[in-house]
Amino acid sequence: MHALEVRLGASAEVILEAIDRSSDLTLRGVRGVIAEAAFKEHVVVPLLARGWREEAIAGDSAFDFRLVSEGTSVTIQVKMQRQKNQRPMGAREASKRLFPDATGMWVVETQRTRGGVDTNGLSTRPYRFGAFDILAVSMHPSSGDWSTFRYTLGRWLIPSPTDSSRIFKYQPVSPLPNDDWTDNLPQAIDWFRNEAQIKEIRRSL
Repeated sequence: MHALEVRLGASAEVILEAIDRSSDLTLRGVRGVIAEAAFKEHVVVPLLARGWREEAIAGDSAFDFRLVSEGTSVTIQVKMQRQKNQRPMGAREASKRLFPDATGMWVVETQRTRGGVDTNGLSTRPYRFGAFDILAVSMHPSSGDWSTFRYTLGRWLIPSPTDSSRIFKYQPVSPLPNDDWTDNLPQAIDWFRNEAQIKEIRRSL
């Protein structure tokens, strides 16, 4: 038996039947945790063999993974490519006003699953810039492959129209690698390192 079967006191068949009968919101959550597990298996594990190490994350963090190697520490948030009516959702469906030139691009929803308010009465669902270094988007809805991801830097994401310190909940995702999106995490880490080096240079001026 799988450890989860023992923990829940239910067989794998019953667990799968329960998931199959669940709401779309529950299925979105299940897909999200599958995306994280797939990222660990297909992306993180190969990096660990190349000298990287994964650090444990304490508490309710804004990122899902922290990887460290040779003085570089990078945090990664994993999200699922958004679906609508059981199909991949296009960026223009999210916002024609903000994404007028995003024809052919997909979209990812970048906000916390659970809502709440801070001491100022503002929603805590949107992420603030600086909450994570790299956004990893599982492209399974369009690729059918759980090992397929797109990556960009957190600071390159589009800000909220009402608060520039917060990340807009919808972000267009390129189906193919370009200057803003890559299908290779090491390349995204290089982008992050270069950005950090530029910051250090500016500080020293």
